[in-house]
Amino acid sequence: MSEIINLTEDNINDEHICCAISDKKCIEGYNLKKDWLKKEFKNNFVFKRLDERAKVFIEYGESEKAWAPIAAKNCLFIQCFWVSGSYKNKGYGKSLLNMAIEDAKSQGKDAVLIIVGTKNKMHFMSDGKWLLKQGFVEIDKTQSGFSLLSYKISDNNLAAKFKKQVMIGQCDNKNGITVYYTNRCPFTDYHINYSLQESVSKRNLNLEIIYIKSLKEAQNSPAPSTIFSLFYNGNFITTDLSCCMDTRFDKNIIVT
Repeated sequence: MSEIINLTEDNINDEHICCAISDKKCIEGYNLKKDWLKKEFKNNFVFKRLDERAKVFIEYGESEKAWAPIAAKNCLFIQCFWVSGSYKNKGYGKSLLNMAIEDAKSQGKDAVLIIVGTKNKMHFMSDGKWLLKQGFVEIDKTQSGFSLLSYKISDNNLAAKFKKQVMIGQCDNKNGITVYYTNRCPFTDYHINYSLQESVSKRNLNLEIIYIKSLKEAQNSPAPSTIFSLFYNGNFITTDLSCCMDTRFDKNIIVT
């Protein structure tokens, strides 16, 4: 098994961040994600990845500083967790997850938290069914299909939950397409600011893009997934960033 390495302020400029490694279209987003990481490292954020050119990594930090609309204290929150392609079923996922759990134990945390799809795996989100098999349990869920899972560590009462504004899966804008996004993913900048704008323009739809650029904005977002969430006429539709592309837009969004 290849080595798992930590990305830090000292090596982030020389190490890759797994996604969009060689995608020239997303070079700006790639650099923006690195800038985001550099700031979060100061908040005890952790990025661990396989020492390969592959999408095998986990990102997590303190729940109080999670870029997600949750209310939780004294927990670690997994922001992103991905094992892809030929690296699946080789133990890397369990190794990365166990590292996060051990970190939580050593820090005296009450639990490890993560947001997933309630019934099916949502795009750009971790596999909830797999996590349930690893000892996680559902502690809260929204009407729009998101679950908050917890791996409990201590015997303390756990009060973690979604914030009120995400429970019904709606945003304020009821006219056309609304997207919320952050630079937590190197693919978002290009696909939202180029692909999506082209797709929406061709269909004569109204578009509002809400760029979440601070922790406070992320925690007050109506979208449980702050990497990318798309709403149509005020209702949550998808976390699938690929729907920004013209060839996939209509498969994800039913325009009435």
